Amino acid sequence: MTDQYQAFAKSPIGKFVIKNLGLPSPISLDRFESAAPVVQGAVLVGSAAKSVFSGEIAQVLSNIHANAYAGNNTELQQAAAKAGLSLSAFNDGDKESKFKAVVFDASGIQDSEQLKALYAFFNPVARQIQTSGRVIVVGLTPESAPTVKQAIAQRALEGFVKSVGKEFKKGIAAQLVYVDQDAAQNIESTLRFVLSPRSAYVSGQVIRVSKGAVVDVDWAKPLAGKTAVVTGASRGIGEAIAHVLARDGAHVICLDVPQQQDDLDRVASAIGGSTLAIDITAADAGEKIKQAASTRGGLDIIVQNAGITRDKTLANMKPELWDLVININLSAIERVNDYLLSNKGLNKNGRIVCVSSISGIAGNLGQTNYATSKAGVIGLVKFTAPILKDGITINAVAPGFIETQMTAAIPFAIREAGRRMNSMSQGGLPVDVAETISLFAATASTGLNGNVVRVCGQSLLGA
Repeated sequence: MTDQYQAFAKSPIGKFVIKNLGLPSPISLDRFESAAPVVQGAVLVGSAAKSVFSGEIAQVLSNIHANAYAGNNTELQQAAAKAGLSLSAFNDGDKESKFKAVVFDASGIQDSEQLKALYAFFNPVARQIQTSGRVIVVGLTPESAPTVKQAIAQRALEGFVKSVGKEFKKGIAAQLVYVDQDAAQNIESTLRFVLSPRSAYVSGQVIRVSKGAVVDVDWAKPLAGKTAVVTGASRGIGEAIAHVLARDGAHVICLDVPQQQDDLDRVASAIGGSTLAIDITAADAGEKIKQAASTRGGLDIIVQNAGITRDKTLANMKPELWDLVININLSAIERVNDYLLSNKGLNKNGRIVCVSSISGIAGNLGQTNYATSKAGVIGLVKFTAPILKDGITINAVAPGFIETQMTAAIPFAIREAGRRMNSMSQGGLPVDVAETISLFAATASTGLNGNVVRVCGQSLLGA
């Protein structure tokens, strides 16, 4: 659905009105384009004293051939040199240079007084970040910090990053990447994502990286040779997920109810995939998914996207509406996952990615059934992640206001509020959800397990 306000904001009269009335001013966000560089512009790099991840950050920047700059920081220069990254000089007082991304290794901050390093690095360049730019802070996972003081300081990074995401505007996204002490080699897939236009509608988020196997991949096709099942793939977000996973190299089995066979055929034909028309709530759904993937070397990725809404206030909700939403949105996922994990239905290094919602984080009027189911999905991810074996991971995305047929049917005033009540001042697109799912599905994302990342433009709703 076309965002008429966003179109108006681009017109001369719109710019005049918005500026003088102080209205939200949404910009056109950069999004992924094939064969384009990961970062299309200069990258400024900094680090606090005694930070431990600068070498790995420099290695990623070298791998993506970033045009990188740094100030007078001997530790950082040495780390970059070891990684083969040439850092151009950025001089103090330079107010003319512009940056597409600014990356700061804060892992060396050991107490609250040293948090001043954030201010010292970002304050001088806050106005020099380009439209659709990226602010990335890399920290040490607080739970793995050796002292209480360092754990406190590292936890404080969340407040800084989330505030920056709300302050900088211009479509600039800010993220915090927490890395376990022994997981430095596992940050590349995450850094590539948060640096690139793939993360256009993700902001103010915390991604946690733990230790996993180090896997070499073709970054142009990070899912090459993999078999994926996407539930609810016949339209909307599910269709976008199928397209992105196929673009990234996977063979996608598009799953939906038999009534959607025509749409399933259309999607599968467009991406060179196949179809599986079944009811995901059926007792044998997991078995049928395993069978469908077995002809292609087994199942590597399952995206649990299928879901419905049946909105009513609790006082007016019939029991069948409660049961239907819980069964499709949550219980079916539990049953399918249980079957696949108990019957070797996922290959080693497999990926489970679930679709939750910010309604499951913040709740929503008239959605007690839906919010309950989506909060349950978050619980499923959190409590399943620690018990997985064979390199299998589970993560979730939690979309906010995404432009779909469902949101197009929302009354005008509520729809406009949903679009504007975030740091991007606009709704997201189905592809934004799909790009984040592809991050979690990627072969190289071995260190991502138990994450829940909101795809909401940093919505004002929820934490």
